[in-house]
Amino acid sequence: MIKKTIGGIIPIFTAVFIPASAGAADLMLAQEYKDQEIAGWAMSEKLDGVRAYWDGKHLISRQGYAFTPPKGFTAQFPPYPLDGELYSGRGQFEQISATVRSVSSDWRGIRLHVFDVPKAQGNLYQRLAVATQWLKTHPNAPITIIPQTKVRDRQHAMDFLKQIEAQGGEGVMLRQPESRYSGGRSSQLLKLKSQYDDECTVTRHYEGKGRNAGRLGAVGCKNRHGEFRIGSGFKDKDRDNPPKIGTLITYRYRGFTRKGTPKFATFVRVRTDR
Repeated sequence: MIKKTIGGIIPIFTAVFIPASAGAADLMLAQEYKDQEIAGWAMSEKLDGVRAYWDGKHLISRQGYAFTPPKGFTAQFPPYPLDGELYSGRGQFEQISATVRSVSSDWRGIRLHVFDVPKAQGNLYQRLAVATQWLKTHPNAPITIIPQTKVRDRQHAMDFLKQIEAQGGEGVMLRQPESRYSGGRSSQLLKLKSQYDDECTVTRHYEGKGRNAGRLGAVGCKNRHGEFRIGSGFKDKDRDNPPKIGTLITYRYRGFTRKGTPKFATFVRVRTDR
């Protein structure tokens, strides 16, 4: 049992969604890159935005809810599906998320960055060409086709990843261009990202909920990046006997939030050598 240190949850914005008539789209989801053979694949920057699916009538979230964009935002969208990310630039995920998930008439700078045209015929390049052709006659549509680069070999992809990360990007998406668009987790769509390890000092314990009620839910941590929480990566034994306050722990993360704190921080182990 650990001492409860949280009261309620403070919402940072009011999310407003309208259920889409067709429900959640069966989106194609990526697996992680684990040194598979990718020569000849298509690669592009993994945008740190909000996933969105245009079904021809509604702009739908991954969970199946219709976004509420400003009037006219989708007026020049095509009558067929597009899959992509609502995105306005690197390092702006929190702002994008807060904007598109709330009642807001200000979507300035936000565009649907398209990485596939699910119902079109042909390979990836041919499917994207359909949307490219549409934009020639609808140039004011807030749609961008994400550029795709043919992968020469693994090193080519790793060099591209380094380039993207050096520019503040999140990672790389790898697509088998001859594969069809299919719903669910697919081996034909891979995500390539770097993981980083760092240390922080435990400052607080937060009690868990549900199956973790009465034991550790998350720890508060502090290091040169500031104060943040880590709630994943703990085994049952760690939750029953959490790292003591003042303990140095190792965590893994993938990049930083706009505020400079680690994103997707995951507990790895207690440091016993320092």
